[in-house]
Amino acid sequence: MKTSLVIMAAGIGSRFGGGIKQLAPVGRNGEIIMDYSIHDAIEAGFNKIIFIIRKDIEDAFKEAIGDRIEKICDSLGVEIAYAYQELGNLPEGVELPADRTKPWGTGQAVLACKDVLHEPFAVINADDYYGKEAFVKLHDFLEGYTPEKADEYCMAGFILKNTLSENGAVTRGVCETNAEEYLTAVHETSNIVKTADGAAVDNDGEKTAIDPESYVSMNMWGLTPEFVQILDDGFKEFFETMGDKDVLKAEYLLPIYIDELLQAGKVSVKVLDSHDKWFGVTYKEDKDYVVESFGKLIDAGVYAEDLFSDLKK
Repeated sequence: MKTSLVIMAAGIGSRFGGGIKQLAPVGRNGEIIMDYSIHDAIEAGFNKIIFIIRKDIEDAFKEAIGDRIEKICDSLGVEIAYAYQELGNLPEGVELPADRTKPWGTGQAVLACKDVLHEPFAVINADDYYGKEAFVKLHDFLEGYTPEKADEYCMAGFILKNTLSENGAVTRGVCETNAEEYLTAVHETSNIVKTADGAAVDNDGEKTAIDPESYVSMNMWGLTPEFVQILDDGFKEFFETMGDKDVLKAEYLLPIYIDELLQAGKVSVKVLDSHDKWFGVTYKEDKDYVVESFGKLIDAGVYAEDLFSDLKK
């Protein structure tokens, strides 16, 4: 079965010194975090990669990763496609607000793929390292897709304490699950910081403890091809129900919309637990730690020094 990995790489990291944080080299041979995700996805069995980027970073993106990955994937029989998230790509009849400067969030990003996405797929952030376990579990779940299971999704559930930055607050989708490990709710929670006791939500210096063993969503979802049309319909509703939300800042976010579908009883989301340690370059200061972490994984034999050399067609 064809299974796609959709990589959301359209964002420029404002907290990373204004550079394109997704393209920061972290491996010993100049690899970026995406290289490791692509490696792990192909190793797990994914056979199509879709990059979501913006037109204005296309040249930098292809120079840093696209051209090189295309050659590697071609040698491995893996398809490559591009989709472009654009600010003005809106539902029919919706006008772009004059002062809006940023795209509309991760929901709009995935919608950019609708012309190239026709199979079960996983979605990830470009600047997050997820580890091998989650890719295997998502791929195995997606392999069971049939049209009769169009409303059955999955999510990689990471343990909160394994996803925190030493250098500042992060936003995580804190999850609630039932006894069968199905998602019942996801709460987008900002300002989560690491503490001596575990983790806390920091509201202007007032810290409220949060269970460090909680499942969190790291925007790693397993979805069906039918979801794309549902997401498209939801984007229209997003504007129809804008109400008093700030149209210059409002975002159509994947976890929030999936939670809406959950609460309406329209879908199920199986939580696939992963105990791998997440890391990513949220802040400029994170980079040294990420470089060191990949070095340790190479030394431990998790990855080859020549990253893709262990994959065979």
